[in-house]
Formats: sequence, C-alpha cells, structure tokens
Amino acid sequence: MTAQMDPMNAANPENAAEVEYFSNRVDEIFTKVDKIEKQVSEVEQFYLASSNSSIVKDKEREKHFPGVKKQRQDASHREITQHKWAWPFLEPVDVEGLGLHDYYEVIEKPMDFSTIEKKMDAKDGTGYKNVREIYADVRLVFKNAMIYNEEKDDVHVMAKTLLAKFEEKWLQLLPKVAEEERRQTEEDVEAKLNMQRAQDAAYAKMARDLSSELYEFDMHLKKLREMVVQKCRKMSSEEKRSLGTALTQLSPEDLSKALEIVAETNPSFQATAQEVDLDIDAQSEYTLWRLKAFVKDSLKGQARNPGGISGSGNNNDNNDDNKKSNSKRKREICDALAKTAVKRTKKLSSL
Repeated sequence: MTAQMDPMNAANPENAAEVEYFSNRVDEIFTKVDKIEKQVSEVEQFYLASSNSSIVKDKEREKHFPGVKKQRQDASHREITQHKWAWPFLEPVDVEGLGLHDYYEVIEKPMDFSTIEKKMDAKDGTGYKNVREIYADVRLVFKNAMIYNEEKDDVHVMAKTLLAKFEEKWLQLLPKVAEEERRQTEEDVEAKLNMQRAQDAAYAKMARDLSSELYEFDMHLKKLREMVVQKCRKMSSEEKRSLGTALTQLSPEDLSKALEIVAETNPSFQATAQEVDLDIDAQSEYTLWRLKAFVKDSLKGQARNPGGISGSGNNNDNNDDNKKSNSKRKREICDALAKTAVKRTKKLSSL
C-alpha cells in the first residue's frame, strides 16, 4: 500500500494542522486515561485489602480504647503503695548496693512500683494497654520478692501480705474491669465500622466519578472519530483491492483483530463466525482507513519477525494448527473478496 492511501495529505498546511490537532487531543485523552487507570487500581486494591485485613490502625485502636489512665484509679495499687510495708517495693532493687550478685540469675523480669507508674504515664506507645497488664506487673513485684527471699525473711512476709491484700482488692475490681473491657470492645468494633463506612463511601464516590469521566472520554473520542470520518477522503477501488490482498497476509491473531474492527461499526457482522462474508465496498470510510492503518502496522511487525517463535513437541502441533487456521481464514477472506469483485462487475455491466 502506498502513501497515497493516507486519509489526509500532510503536505497541505491546513491538513497538517488538523492532523496535529487530532494527535494532541488523543495524547491528552491517553494521559487522562492513564491517571484514571491508577485510580481504578487504587479502588480495586482498597476493596481487596478491606476483605482481607483490619482497617483500623493501632493508633486508631488506642484512640478508641480508653483505658489505662481512666481505669488506674480503680486499680487499687495506689492503696497498696501507701501501706507501711510497701517501701521495699517502691523503687528498683539496689542490686549493687545490697550485693545481690545472683539477683538477675534468679529473677528474669525485675519489677517495682516506680517502673509501673512510668509505664502507666508513657505516651510513646510503650505503656499499658489495659488494667490486666497493670495487675500482672503489680503481682510480679510481690512474686519476685517471694521467689528471691526465703519465707522467714521480712521482705518475703511483707510481699506475701501485700499480695494477699492486692488479690482481694482485685477480686472486687474484676467485675468493673470486665464491664469496661466489654464496653471498650464495643467501641472498638463501632470505630472499625464507622471507618469502614467512611472509606466505602469515599471509594464509592471515586468509582462514580471515574465512571462519569470515562463516559466523557467516550464522548470525546466519538466526536473525534466523527471529525476524522468527515475529513477522510474516499478510498479508491485500487486501494480497496490492495487492502483486501493485505488482509490475507495477516497472522490468524491479527486477522481476528481486523475482523473485530469491521464488527465495531457493523453489529450484524459476525467476526468469530465459522464463515465470513466480508464486502469491502460495504464498509464505511472510517472502517476502511482503520483497517488500512492496522494492516500496515501488523505487516510491519510480521516483517520484523517473519519466522515467529519456534518450539517443539506440542508447540509444533500448535503451530501446525495455527497454519491451518490461517489458511482457512485466508480462503474465507479471498472468497469474500471474490464475491465482492463479481458483484462489482455485474453492476458495471448493467450500466
């Protein structure tokens, strides 16, 4: 196919300007479509992630888990620290000063009330998450003392006495703790649901906006297509014959794509039917020029890779099947083009 098949003569300054205009408009649309594809991907990722993982982050969880500071007045450890026997447990054990060289070998996790207070006041995320963690550390203070000191030692007796008092207070506090935990769980679930609803609404709106934008792009492309069709000159009979011949040189895959181009503007045309009846003369100028551009690009690609990708075993069988399919399609196209030529001849003879 020669250069004379171009729909517009680029040598004409007016036509060249129109070509540039159409090219720029198409580039703009592709740029916007790329942006939309990213947004569509974001929406897809959101719905995939929301079905497989939690939406609320740890910080949000802590925000809706009121807790330690609000509950600590009820933890009863302050009453224990004010007891006259609490003084050995208020600060960390002075291991060096008391010469307790085996202390860290016996005690795996040292604990004292000053450490508990600091952990309750921590704002860097290292603090207690709930009252049960405070209870465990208060209990650990006394258990450590009872483990390291013998039963007859004063520190052991003091620790055992204070632990019993604390356990008694804890049993009184436990119903309140259970109720608070239940309330916190409900608030946590509600917080998750609220955030999920908000995100669902936001992404649903994004999806609607994307749908509207895609519709607008479709309208722009439709207008551009109509403008291009109006600018296209009519294809000559010789050019149509050249196009028909070129169609028979396509690979099976490209041939199917070419037939799909015909079907786009001709709904009654069955591109995937066992037999096709392609009347070149019946096609619109828009379809003919699209076919011309597609065939030209496809044949260039086949010229760069004439042998295709060779294989062995089943691949060879597949290649044979493709060749048979290609030959069949070529015969169908050739027969259809021959019928068209006969029709054209009869029309001319009747004039």
